[in-house]
Amino acid sequence: MDKMFVNGMRFYGYHGVFEEENRLGQRFNIDLMCELDLAPAGQSDDLSDGVSYAGLYQLTEDIVTGEPVNLLETLGERITTAVLAHDEKIQSVTVKVIKPDPPIPGHYDSVAIEMTRRRNV
Repeated sequence: MDKMFVNGMRFYGYHGVFEEENRLGQRFNIDLMCELDLAPAGQSDDLSDGVSYAGLYQLTEDIVTGEPVNLLETLGERITTAVLAHDEKIQSVTVKVIKPDPPIPGHYDSVAIEMTRRRNV
């Protein structure tokens, strides 16, 4: 299966279990990897035979900047569900949701979750 990537998307959202996260907000970084057959688009050079990167970005932005949730897992689940619903050509999607500045003590680069969902055949 071929792969399409949209990496390093950056958004500002109001997600988290702490009140200050919901009030002040914070940065979220998102990486997407979709598995699909890219041969039709590669052979036709026609976007209608492929999947739009812009469409994937927009639906991810809508979710991350939208309704606040407590958990990164919930954001990941919403994004994977939306991506699979976005285009039937996408057979599976992996999303990595990264919170670079969580309000927890310690020295680290970020916290993150990664999940993969596949189309039910």
